[in-house]
Order: sequence, then structure tokens, then C-alpha cells
Amino acid sequence: MPRRPGDDRREEIITEAATLFARNGFHGTSMDDLGTAVGMSGPGLYRHFAGKEAILSQMLIDISRRLLAGGQERVRQHQQSRDNLAALVNFHVDFALDNPELIDVQVRDSDAMSTEDQRTVRRLQAQYVGLWVEAIEQVWPHTSSATARAAAHAAFGLINSTPHSARLTRPEMSHLLQVMATAGLEAASGVE
Repeated sequence: MPRRPGDDRREEIITEAATLFARNGFHGTSMDDLGTAVGMSGPGLYRHFAGKEAILSQMLIDISRRLLAGGQERVRQHQQSRDNLAALVNFHVDFALDNPELIDVQVRDSDAMSTEDQRTVRRLQAQYVGLWVEAIEQVWPHTSSATARAAAHAAFGLINSTPHSARLTRPEMSHLLQVMATAGLEAASGVE
């Protein structure tokens, strides 16, 4: 899809909004705060977005699409089930370490979106979780879908919460999260 004029500016606004929303919360950030962060007036933002809620919705729908597309790409690239699961774990670890602000905003502020946009995000996230469930069931075929789904969510919780407490270098933290998430998924396979 060709880029439209203003796409770069919209991305800049979303990036700055993620930082401000993560630090101050959605409700604690004004359009004037956002405008100042990107070097324009708050009202000038309305040339790019209908309002603060539209920025939040675009941000969270975009990250959900990126996660799904990235997960689908990893699945396409790997034919072996263990490689497939490892690629998903590695991808999610990288995403979490690169985007802690987006994860914070998703967890804390998604209820500020419209019901329709919340449905869109949930649908995209369910598809992403589905990739993990399939990969877990391929590696450990005796694992039920319910257990695989719960294990995937537990792995997300571990991975998503850790970047804020990182006391290691990026490569060390990445390796630790990959090992811990994989071990946790494997432990879940023995629950049933």
C-alpha cells in the first residue's frame, strides 16, 4: 500500500502519544500535551486525528495488527513445530522489549476506546493467541486447547511485565525471557 501524505506525521503523533499515555495515562494526557510533544498546537492535531480517542484506537489497533502479522510471518518461516514456537516466543520477547510503552497503554487504557475498536483489538489479539495455541498443540499434542490458551496468556504475562524491571543488558534480558517463557510453556504441557 503506498504511503499517503501525512503518514509520517501520524506515526510521529502515535509514537509520542504512546510515551505520554504510558507515563501519564490516557486521561492524564491532553491534546495540548500531545501537540507540544510533536511541535504543534493541540488543535493542530485535529488535522491528523479526530481526537485523543482516535489516536488511542489507531495506536492499539496498529500494534495488534503488527503482532498478528509478525506472528503469522514467523509461522510461515518455520516448518518444524519447535522452531515455530521458539520463533513466536522470540518475536514476542523482542516486541515487549522494544515497546514497553505500548504494552502499558494496552493494559491500562484500552477501555477508553469505543466498543467497536475494542472488539477489533480483541479479534486481532484472539487471532494472535490462536497462532500460539496451534504452535503449543503441535509441540505437545496431548495439551488441550484450553491449557494451551492459558499457557500462552501466562507466557505473555511473564514477557510483557518484565521489560520494566530489566536489570540486565538487552541481549541478556532477551535470552532470559526466551528461556523462562519456553520453560513455562513446556511445564504447562505436563499439567494434563
